[in-house]
Amino acid sequence: MNDLSISGQFPDIATFHNAINRIMAIRAIAKQFGRELYCHRNTAHAQVTHNLSMHQAISSLEQNKRRAFMQWLTKHGPFWEDVRKHSPDDYMEHKGEIVTDTAVGEAAHCCHSSIQRSLVSLTPSEWEFSPVTVDWTTSDSILRLDVANFWVKEELETALENAPAEIYTWEDLARVSKVRFTNIIFSDESNDCFQFLQGYPFAPSAANQILNLLKILNDIKICFNEHGERNQEGHRLYREYFTGDKAWFSGSSDTEKRKFEHELKFPHPKINNEYLTCFWHGKVKTPQLRIHFSWPVCANEPLYVVYVGPKITKK
Repeated sequence: MNDLSISGQFPDIATFHNAINRIMAIRAIAKQFGRELYCHRNTAHAQVTHNLSMHQAISSLEQNKRRAFMQWLTKHGPFWEDVRKHSPDDYMEHKGEIVTDTAVGEAAHCCHSSIQRSLVSLTPSEWEFSPVTVDWTTSDSILRLDVANFWVKEELETALENAPAEIYTWEDLARVSKVRFTNIIFSDESNDCFQFLQGYPFAPSAANQILNLLKILNDIKICFNEHGERNQEGHRLYREYFTGDKAWFSGSSDTEKRKFEHELKFPHPKINNEYLTCFWHGKVKTPQLRIHFSWPVCANEPLYVVYVGPKITKK
């Protein structure tokens, strides 16, 4: 939910109550399609009209509606700040206004990271347009990102009906990954890299994160210039996802390399009777899953994904 679309603009209580009814209807539609409408806890303290806060404005709502709305904003969520991806240091603007630390900035960052996010705005407001364009200033350049924005429930429902099918099984994940990420060579056939997920309880959030990790690998594989050197976008991906304490990808520690050297040796996807030792891995935290792949990623050598499954290097 676009928190910037609540800024004291409602002319009266009745108009705001109508807006609440629409946003709760949109939330219900999202749930029908297996999606969630994320909010921010601070929204519960927003200014609604010129002289009324959120708590004051909802006091005259029918009790059940008031309870459902406030429990969403204060207790149940989900809250995007709990799964926040963008940093307070990221400089993001929309039409010259800073949108860092807002749902607009978060949605833009997620879209750039191949995490599917759209905005839902309250109406009436100044946010009845789509897409919402965000300029993200980095050390190297300015990235222009477009985020889909909805304020009419029928339009959101149509968009969800036309959206790609959800992934419901590990088999779906394997099939979609092999079709979508054409810059990666996956171990297949008798050594299918996804076989290690069989028998493991399917987790939609983990499947989505695996797709996010594979998207980064797929992208960085083609981020080289004519000399085989990593280009500007490749450097950005490397800094953002392969370095730092919270990196999505990392290599095994020296201790893990010694202790699990045999376990981290996988059949070569293309050469019989040869093996690849793959210490580098992408990480899913909950549950603990890993993607092991060949390293380093080079311009003139294939990128192999040889394992997708439970963490191997458990103590």
